[in-house]
Amino acid sequence: MTQTISVPLWLLILIVLFAAVTFASHFLFPSVRWFFRKRMERVVARVNERLPRPIEPFKLAERHDMIERLIYDPDVVAQVVEHARTNNVPEAVAFERARDYAREIVPAFSARVYFSLGLRIARWLSRTLYRVRVSGSDAARFERINPDSTVIYVVNHRSNMDYILVTWLVSGSTTVSYAVGEWARVWPLSWLIRAMGAYFIRRKARGALYRRVLERYVQMATAGGVTQAFFPEGGLSLDGYQAKAKLGLFSYQVENYRPGMRNIVFVPVAINYDRILEDRFLIAADQSGVRKFRPPILRGLWAMTSHLLQRMTLRFRGFGSATVAFGTPLSLADAAPTGGAGKTQEIADEMMARIRAVMPVVPVPLIARALLVMEEPTRAKLLGAVTADLEALRGSDALLMRRKPQDVVDDALAALIERRILREHGADLIIAPDSLRVLRFYAASIQHHFGEGPAQPVEHLTPENEQQKLLVS
Repeated sequence: MTQTISVPLWLLILIVLFAAVTFASHFLFPSVRWFFRKRMERVVARVNERLPRPIEPFKLAERHDMIERLIYDPDVVAQVVEHARTNNVPEAVAFERARDYAREIVPAFSARVYFSLGLRIARWLSRTLYRVRVSGSDAARFERINPDSTVIYVVNHRSNMDYILVTWLVSGSTTVSYAVGEWARVWPLSWLIRAMGAYFIRRKARGALYRRVLERYVQMATAGGVTQAFFPEGGLSLDGYQAKAKLGLFSYQVENYRPGMRNIVFVPVAINYDRILEDRFLIAADQSGVRKFRPPILRGLWAMTSHLLQRMTLRFRGFGSATVAFGTPLSLADAAPTGGAGKTQEIADEMMARIRAVMPVVPVPLIARALLVMEEPTRAKLLGAVTADLEALRGSDALLMRRKPQDVVDDALAALIERRILREHGADLIIAPDSLRVLRFYAASIQHHFGEGPAQPVEHLTPENEQQKLLVS
């Protein structure tokens, strides 16, 4: 028993490694997981004391357990069997495919990351880039929502800043789980997004197995009371107009609803900006007809460097207003008292209409609309047009501004001149030849408030016809 045994060095190293792995997996890892789990529970308990809608137990479940529950769901198992039969593959292979989909979709929510890191970043970005304004009549509406209902924010999609704004603005009442596209499946961004409670969606996936796994996860989260947010347009608006709703996520929630189930309350959210960071890329994508748009790396680095220099030299004045309006919530129990089957299109259309009704009117879109239809625009003419427009919108849910028309005109023109979309020549305001599409893009967001379709711009001064005008005069 006490004899010395000589073994090769490589074998000794293997023995030690196996022993270390066994110790870690059986003793160390469980202890570490227990330690962090207890810390997370304490954080959640403190946070829930101040949240009107506490964090749901479903969201706090272990990710591994949630994945197992999802792939063993009877509907998913039935689809696995069908997938194996249709594609002539073993059921074990189809089952592993479903497991891969579940791992990709299911988030790994961390209350510490959400409240300590995510919200701080969201608040800092929102406040430093924009003057954020919010509809002031929301509190009373939300207080009337039954705490046992599942709240789903339905948001128009103007910019990737939408995620950040909504996350911050609802943080005083609850946490929110997003449906996030494939653009975010890049490490370490994917880790942060999963920790914030978001779940990934393959927007172009057409396989029945993938759709069933996603459908069941969404339905489980909804039944568990998880507050969610999604963008029914399915992507950023390329022309500034609100796109028609895609029915995928709507159908998962509406078609599954039956009387007696947990009620779902859809909350319309409309967001509008004085400046959208991606505007020229979106416009270029609309012109080319190809939705894929990725800013060149060098151009992106230059933009970031220029922005940092502006901040360091105290020349950065912000990107204007970012305004968020919450519309009238829609209770699914009231809209579909006998069940949601066949109601998806009706509910989707109604929600899009409620978003349009409260789409905020902000300075740059208001000025852009006036510039497009005004002959030989001047500051004086714009002031008159804006004064009339604001008076026409008085009392509307879309008008959240309480500023004087002169201030609206001055701020919007300063922003457009700084971006070289406009320039002043004496009393005349001259639109840059390549900027008409930019003005159309911004004006499109609010034209429905005036009963208008796409604006037909009049001929404006450009360097060429400006010279002709000067010669004639």
